[in-house]
Amino acid sequence: MRSKRHVLSIVLAGGEGKRLFPFTADRAKPAVPFGGMYRLIDFVLSNLVNAGFVKICVLTQYKSHSLDRHISQAWQLSGITGQYVTPVPAQQRLGKRWFTGSADAILQSMNLIHDENPEYVIVFGADHVYRMDPEQMLDAHIASGAGVTVAGIRVPRSEATAFGCIDADDDNRITEFLEKPADPPGCPDDPEATFASMGNYVFTAQTLIDAIREDAENEDSEHDMGGDIIPMLVERGEAYVYDFNDNQVPGATERDKAYWRDVGTIDAFYEAHMDLISVHPVFNLYNRKWPIHTYGEDNLPPAKFVQGGIAQASMVGAGTIISGGTVRNSVLSSNIIVEDGATVEGSVIFPGVRIGRGAVVRHAILDKNVVVPDGATVGVDHERDAERFKISPGGVISVGKGEVV
Repeated sequence: MRSKRHVLSIVLAGGEGKRLFPFTADRAKPAVPFGGMYRLIDFVLSNLVNAGFVKICVLTQYKSHSLDRHISQAWQLSGITGQYVTPVPAQQRLGKRWFTGSADAILQSMNLIHDENPEYVIVFGADHVYRMDPEQMLDAHIASGAGVTVAGIRVPRSEATAFGCIDADDDNRITEFLEKPADPPGCPDDPEATFASMGNYVFTAQTLIDAIREDAENEDSEHDMGGDIIPMLVERGEAYVYDFNDNQVPGATERDKAYWRDVGTIDAFYEAHMDLISVHPVFNLYNRKWPIHTYGEDNLPPAKFVQGGIAQASMVGAGTIISGGTVRNSVLSSNIIVEDGATVEGSVIFPGVRIGRGAVVRHAILDKNVVVPDGATVGVDHERDAERFKISPGGVISVGKGEVV
């Protein structure tokens, strides 16, 4: 815990996550399980806590019960030294209305900033998979004298039309902030790459307060951080970009350096899981110098393989029993049973799933407590699967929480 500056971190975790349905049918997007034992929100919280930023407010709204419960179980810091991670629901402090945008969420939670009275406010999203040392971004922000610093990740210019794009000068001052442009701008030192906004911001506190209040009075605003607040500060010359590629995370390898995934779709969510399971993974969960923290399953025994059960090129969580079944190229969470003769290939399995004798699961994501009966199949007959389940453009079958196949 290194930072001694007075910093308040705000994590925006109120997203509905419609594109991740059915996994967001019963939970907020940041609460969706990921990587066998984590929730999506664990990644941003781990980055902040590892860097020593331990005054964290998580703004919630949509179906937040499982998210609130996870934070209360996994993220209780010592209150003696003023450390906290606390969920903050929509409180309707400014009238009987919910948050109308991410900037409005901060407006309605302005009491948090006034109570803490920080010098700087970190505003990060809650549903990306990555490692980052935010203290290095804060250092760059202070050195530049910016009102706001926006984290930018380099993407090929040919692929940047799907992102909010940043045009910056040689001093990293943002000259233009473009939402999904047809002709993305190049980076100052590389015309074939574009800075895409990661949705992570560092503000000088008074700059944020003034901008949020001014935006609230604009009837034409959507009250969105990326769509309204950042362009306002760009126009005033107060916004700078921080190159994510400059961030040096302890324990990172060349292979997973500057890894960042927006897992907002089923296919992106699935592909991020596949990034975890190679011999030299694109994203390494085993970096002990910058760990991803979560709630431990202390009451579960280790995974067990019996009756010839095997798992190849896979991750298998605690309490899972593979009894005579075969698992390949998959990520299995905790407390799962794969019975005799069953096959699981290229799949992501959430906790509590039961896969019966001779069943086959391929190229699928199964939510918590799904039951695949003896001999049943998922991902074998797509026409039949399409009658009951959502199939992504990439062909990933999604089975909702508690369903019986």
